[in-house]
Amino acid sequence: MAYGIIDRFEGDMAIIETGDKIISIKRHLLPPYASEGDVIDLKSMKVDVAKTQSRKNKINRLMRDVWEDSD
Repeated sequence: MAYGIIDRFEGDMAIIETGDKIISIKRHLLPPYASEGDVIDLKSMKVDVAKTQSRKNKINRLMRDVWEDSD
């Protein structure tokens, strides 16, 4: 499956990073609750809640490690 991450919204467009490229799609094609940082299944245009949460957890762990090491 192809996935992308919502980078930002610009007007009625969603800017999505797919790993090797950045694409723009109409915002209305996404669920109304989709937000920046959500992982999107590009076939169904649905938020993959499990992948989104896993990604957020990984980012939080990395940030925590950086701040703990800075003392």
